[in-house]
Amino acid sequence: MTRITKHLKDLKNRIAAAAIEAGRDPADIQILAVSKNQLSDAVREVAAAGITRFGENYLQEASKKIPECGEDLEWHFIGAIQSNKTRTIASSFDWVQTIASSQIAQRLSRQRPEDSPDLQVCIQVQLDPEGKHGGAPVGEVPTLAKQIDNLPRLRLRGLMGMPLPTPDIEKQRQPFRELHVLMERLRDQGHHIDTLSMGMSGDLEAAILEGATLLRIGTGIFGPREAPPTAAE
Repeated sequence: MTRITKHLKDLKNRIAAAAIEAGRDPADIQILAVSKNQLSDAVREVAAAGITRFGENYLQEASKKIPECGEDLEWHFIGAIQSNKTRTIASSFDWVQTIASSQIAQRLSRQRPEDSPDLQVCIQVQLDPEGKHGGAPVGEVPTLAKQIDNLPRLRLRGLMGMPLPTPDIEKQRQPFRELHVLMERLRDQGHHIDTLSMGMSGDLEAAILEGATLLRIGTGIFGPREAPPTAAE
């Protein structure tokens, strides 16, 4: 058993235990392997162990890595989106989880190749009062969701959020609960969404208790990162 396969086994055990506590089926909770700063060999090892969804934050790094890792993987862009990078993001990724403005959504819609499947997207919601991790303010999300639903070549799948870290599980749960409530509100307004992307290695139990369907896990799979990004984005 390699280091990565041991990490994956431990991670799946954590997810299963949290799902049972929440009264949920562990099969309803998917893993997105956050592969930023990881070599293609590590990505291929994770893929061989059965994880097929990968998240990248840095476009230059991802543009080199994606073609090296095979054709049967699903790639999610989970970094901040700069306007001058939307064309490459729209053509290179299957999902974009960090839409926070109508302008970015419109650019991705226009620049998604017509012969590609619809780009699956999430709205990133601002979950901390400081706005440290970015995202659309909660009050703007319903309008943004309507705008995205009316754009061609995009399919709104759900919400993504990243609260400020805290070791207190009750404090971890609060912003995740707010995100879940917002998702249900959007569903009541007629949006056909099914994805709550929330929870990372340090707070996945809290996220699962509050309804997460997609966990973004980096350290819990690959181990601590040892190097900064190879290029600034």
